Amino acid sequence: MSTRPSRLALPVVATALVGGCVVPSSGGPGAGEDAVTTSASAAPCLSLGDDLAPSTGVLAGVNLDWERDLLSEYAERLGERPAVAVSFARFPLQAQDEEHVTAAKDQVRDNGGMLLLTLEPHDGLATVTDEAVGALATLLDGYNEDGVPVVVRFAHEMNGSWYPWGQQPEAYREAFRRVADAVHREAPGSAMMWAPNYGGGYPFTGGAHAASPGSDAYQALDTSVDGTVDESDDPYAPYYPGDDAVDWVGMSLYHWGDAHPWGENEVPEESKFVDQLTGSYDGAAGDETAVPDFYAEYAQERGKPVGIPETAAFFRPGGGGADELTIKRAWWSQLVDPALHRDFPQLHMVNWFEWRKHEPEVDAVVDWRATGTPGVAQAYAEDLPEWYVHPGEGC
Repeated sequence: MSTRPSRLALPVVATALVGGCVVPSSGGPGAGEDAVTTSASAAPCLSLGDDLAPSTGVLAGVNLDWERDLLSEYAERLGERPAVAVSFARFPLQAQDEEHVTAAKDQVRDNGGMLLLTLEPHDGLATVTDEAVGALATLLDGYNEDGVPVVVRFAHEMNGSWYPWGQQPEAYREAFRRVADAVHREAPGSAMMWAPNYGGGYPFTGGAHAASPGSDAYQALDTSVDGTVDESDDPYAPYYPGDDAVDWVGMSLYHWGDAHPWGENEVPEESKFVDQLTGSYDGAAGDETAVPDFYAEYAQERGKPVGIPETAAFFRPGGGGADELTIKRAWWSQLVDPALHRDFPQLHMVNWFEWRKHEPEVDAVVDWRATGTPGVAQAYAEDLPEWYVHPGEGC
């Protein structure tokens, strides 16, 4: 969903998670007498690698509605501060975009954790110039110097047909690599995330930016080489920019309901999250087992940390069906299942989509939030296990 508001050496930014607390490295911002110190009750330190992934545990984050909410308010409702906060911006960044992202960065700095910055080139991939990416890298380096690590999710859901950067594999890979080169070179306290949309329903025909039959892009997407782009083709591989450019891999995974057309308040199936992550889903929404195993290919084979930059469960107020807590708890229970942590050790980030907004797919307001009501917020907080990392009060 779209919203507005290395190989990495980390000499001056957060490099360790202590009791869930992101703390600056020695000599960086916050070092000296003002540095965070270890408390007797804190959990053991969790070190961050060069890719900003923790060596163990899952970073618990949030997609916040920045125009209506504050990180501090969300933390008060949840009783925990999020380890990751997600912000969206058009790219190249204009003055207002930079102002909004910097305001989000300031909240992250004050509350602890890291920023996941989603960049959206709505004017097309041709706008991703050396000048634009150079300015971005300089900005990110400043954020890092201010003590805020940044994971850049560039042009997400590029395998979809709904964005101007969608279904253009060659141009997309080139643009991603241009951004990655600048970020890795000039902002070593930042990392790059490649994040397609879940492949169920691929190639998502009918979108305004679908690849046209006969075009070079269409031929590149025909991975089965049968002359047609359909569910038999790989929805991920043609868009992958390369191991050297990618630090994290991610995927948007939502529970919209049991079957299209969406709009009903329905409890998610027990194993839906894992089944979709691994390309083994065959349920109420249909047989989607032609989708590749994302985790096996990109986490196990390529060794990348996996993030779920956006997730939530559909609830339409006044829509009848199952109640809000039952639906949302059934979904987040899959995210906090000890078996998930055991069987998918490279899953290191999960960000809840904390929005109440009108969704054109159902022409109705959908409340995706986990802390929108006190009862749901309390249940969510109670169910989060200790291996979900939050910034703590001290180390």
